[in-house]
Amino acid sequence: MIDYEARLAIIRKILWDYNISGEDCISVLEGKQLFAGHYNEQNLFIKVLESFPWYTVMDLIPMDRIRALLTEELINKLRAEQLKKRYEFIRARLSEAV
Repeated sequence: MIDYEARLAIIRKILWDYNISGEDCISVLEGKQLFAGHYNEQNLFIKVLESFPWYTVMDLIPMDRIRALLTEELINKLRAEQLKKRYEFIRARLSEAV
C-alpha cells in the first residue's frame, strides 16, 4: 500500500465537486468512521470502484476492508455491466485466497 499522502491525493480526485475531507473518506474506507459528508462506506467504495483501476483500489484500501466491502450486493449496485463482471471475478478469487 502507498503512503497516506499519496492515498489522500488519489481520493481527492473523486471529491473535486464536493466539500468533503479526503481524510474523512479514508477513515470511512478503513472502517473507522461511518460517514464522510453524505457518503457511507458502501457508497464511497462504489465510487472508488467506478473511478479507479483495480491496482489503484488496492493501493487505496487495505485488503481486509476490500474483502469485507466487496459483496455480491455491492457489485450488483455498480452501474456498468463490465465492472460487475470484473469485480465478481475478483471477489471469487479473493474468497479462494482466504
